[in-house]
Amino acid sequence: MKNGKKRPQGSGFFPVYGGNGIMDNTDSFNSERTIIVGRVGAYCGCVYKCDGKCWVSDNAIAVYAKDLVDFFFLYYLMTTLEFHHHHIGGAQPLMTQDIIGDFTIKLPSLSVQKEIVSILKAIDDKIECNRQINDNLEQQAQALFKSWFADFEPFKDGEFVESEIGMIPKGWTVGVYDDIILETISGDWGKEKAESNYTHKVACIRGCDFQDIKNGLRGKTPERFILEKNFQNKQFCDKDMLVEISGGTATVSTGRVCPVSQQLIDKYNGDVVCTNFCRLVRPKKGYGAYLYYSWFNKYNNKVMFGYENGTSGIKNFRIKDFTSIEPVVLPPLEKIQEFQNVIDSIQKQIQTRGTESQNLAQLRDTLLPRLMSGELKVEAGF
Repeated sequence: MKNGKKRPQGSGFFPVYGGNGIMDNTDSFNSERTIIVGRVGAYCGCVYKCDGKCWVSDNAIAVYAKDLVDFFFLYYLMTTLEFHHHHIGGAQPLMTQDIIGDFTIKLPSLSVQKEIVSILKAIDDKIECNRQINDNLEQQAQALFKSWFADFEPFKDGEFVESEIGMIPKGWTVGVYDDIILETISGDWGKEKAESNYTHKVACIRGCDFQDIKNGLRGKTPERFILEKNFQNKQFCDKDMLVEISGGTATVSTGRVCPVSQQLIDKYNGDVVCTNFCRLVRPKKGYGAYLYYSWFNKYNNKVMFGYENGTSGIKNFRIKDFTSIEPVVLPPLEKIQEFQNVIDSIQKQIQTRGTESQNLAQLRDTLLPRLMSGELKVEAGF
């Protein structure tokens, strides 16, 4: 084991792992075939793996497998050990190499390890296949938005007029995001345990959960307890959008987004809010998909860097400035609705496949501790 190091400047191919998983990419690596454990903060004790080359940041610990243990077996085993219950420190939890190293474990023979891995990895491979299909569908949705509303390809044969952002199809206008947003709603972090009037149990979505949710999964959202009146004011609606307003890095801005669908809300039985490091953005009727993909396109084009404050530590996204200043093309509503219909079909496919993956993950997580403890044996080996 070894602690990670501060990530180098610059972007690139190699993933950068922090306490909450992949946080960025860079052009160099400091580790290979690595199990990563969150070292500090809210994500200390979280376990990830990278079978290739990566950079392990100073917020994480890199763990390597000796010859007597299969790499994937060690990863699966470590996910069952609940490191987050064994950290030191109070306000700032800390995981150490000594804590990890002191765990007593059962280790079957290498052949049994590989049999266990073959069962669990087959499930994970199917989940990964679903993720790749969903990623392809999402790429199609982004390409459609760009074709229609950035490059105006279906409208090339029509008349164009000059605007403050260049030539746009005649009959279209330019406004700001406030023109298509009904309201923005702050998040809530509540309490870790039910106390006083903090009794409504909710899943609390963080920025690090966005990628899972966009792939149709429920995500590893923590459960919190909030005031009932806060839940009534902050609960999600179909076609809402989540925006991360704090965090980011030197090369990754704040302002990233995640769509909300009814299928997503149903995965939490309606009991879901976002953390106070995010905002819930409610579009005006009909503008849900257009708002999300327009915002996402701006994010990919690095526009949000111009709306951040804070040069060191945690950066904050000036969301009110962005929605009131940043120009956006406003097509006719019938084109917006046509786009929405296509996106609804794509989102349904993504969420359906995500539900399948979620069920597979639950099966894997049910088998995992039983296989690791030897309660469920693939052959006599413990």
